[in-house]
Amino acid sequence: MQLIVPINPILALLVLSLVGLKIYNALMILFWQPFVLTRRFKKQGISGPKYRFLYGNLLEINRMKKEAQLSVLDRISHDIFPRIFPHYQQWMSLYGDTFLYWDGTEPRLCISDPELVKHILSNKSGFFVRTKIRPEFLKLVGSKGLVFLEGADWARHRKILNPAFSIDRLKVMTKVVVDCTLRMFDKWSEDKKEKLMMKKELNREFHRLTADIIATAAFGSSYAQGIEVFRTQKELIECCVISLTNVFIPGTQYLPTPLNFRIWKLDRKMKNSVKKIVDSRLQSKPDYEDDLLGIMLKSCLSIEEIIDECKSFFFAGYENNSNLLTWTTMLLSLHQDWQERLREEIFKECGKDKTPDSDTFSKLKLMNMVFMESLRLYGPVPFISRQASKDVTLGHLDIPKGTTLIFPLMKMHSDKVIWGSDADKFNPLRFENGVSKAANHPNALVSFSVGPRACIGQNFAMIEAKTVLTMILQRFRLNLSCKYKHAPVDHITLLPQYGLPLVLRPLED
Repeated sequence: MQLIVPINPILALLVLSLVGLKIYNALMILFWQPFVLTRRFKKQGISGPKYRFLYGNLLEINRMKKEAQLSVLDRISHDIFPRIFPHYQQWMSLYGDTFLYWDGTEPRLCISDPELVKHILSNKSGFFVRTKIRPEFLKLVGSKGLVFLEGADWARHRKILNPAFSIDRLKVMTKVVVDCTLRMFDKWSEDKKEKLMMKKELNREFHRLTADIIATAAFGSSYAQGIEVFRTQKELIECCVISLTNVFIPGTQYLPTPLNFRIWKLDRKMKNSVKKIVDSRLQSKPDYEDDLLGIMLKSCLSIEEIIDECKSFFFAGYENNSNLLTWTTMLLSLHQDWQERLREEIFKECGKDKTPDSDTFSKLKLMNMVFMESLRLYGPVPFISRQASKDVTLGHLDIPKGTTLIFPLMKMHSDKVIWGSDADKFNPLRFENGVSKAANHPNALVSFSVGPRACIGQNFAMIEAKTVLTMILQRFRLNLSCKYKHAPVDHITLLPQYGLPLVLRPLED
């Protein structure tokens, strides 16, 4: 006997309509939108590599980056843009500095004109918002932190966090940086096998140091307490790098794949680690103190918001800062004349044994120039992005809603039209008269971004870097190891692919 199940015709119609709508939307995204946007930009004289079904230009990007990472540059070469972004280099030669390409089905417009970039980053109308990012990146730095908030929520968080980076707080933080750096030196002394020299992989050392500094200065904890956060973030970075090579399809972040299982586990682990630090402060400090964590606990931020802000500052506070120190140290090891000039300036303004303080740094003019040049040539952040929240006209460009705008800082910071014929050379003296006069455009250097969303921690980052470098140059002479391979790589931030092995010789020897 056949069992007949009655089907409600209205329900069936609704299901078919829903399925039909999903298919229609998919066809629009996969076929119609790329066709329409390509034609729209072509009418404006903007072209680019051809869109490929579903993948866009992702396969080309992956292939070119893999090939580029097999090469090793000459140590004295600072022309790293072709190695970091070989696809941009190729497409710029074919289509010009402004071109359209596709990350999967997402349209991306590459812009390297400093005037347009300044206008977009300084815009307060809300037409250009932070780019929607993949879910695994939100696990890394949090969706409710300052980095990805918009509008009133962003303004509220920024107002709450600003006092944590006031002049008075920076003076306190300087003392923390000194103490953490001295601890690093003590550990080096214990590890020291030869009196005449030490061999250190400084990229790893700086990661540990900056992790200790941000944990102590901002959260009243220490490297030992924050070690799980740093280890977990490092693993999450690896997951993010893997995910960037794949097309993102909405909903796939919920599938039980091996990568997703790993991301979910790491996310839980990180939240628990950060929450332990927060709970420890709540239980032990009745007044919460006046560091970054204390200021957040005294505010109206929820625990979830505080945890996400902690994740953001843990990441930015050790990843970007350690890379700034790494590349600056590499440059000074390569350019011994500048290492000696900085050491002479330090001895003159600070002495050989005196601990640097916040009043010292305004006198270290040459050091400031060196850091600016390091940020120009090897900025920790290789690019900045924004997304058009509505159709907008920008100069001669008509930009459709949903278009992601990419600003390749590596290209902008090495453009000979902007910086002169020596743009690919290490020349700190270009900043002798200040950042605004170093190039033929006052906003040519945008390492910390510009406008209302400029990095809130940039003053702390510079003080931290100057303190650490001053203390190292007071004690050691730096030389590149023969094992060093010059191979900068985009790993979310700009890293030395094979580390930074250095030889450090104590000055008294």
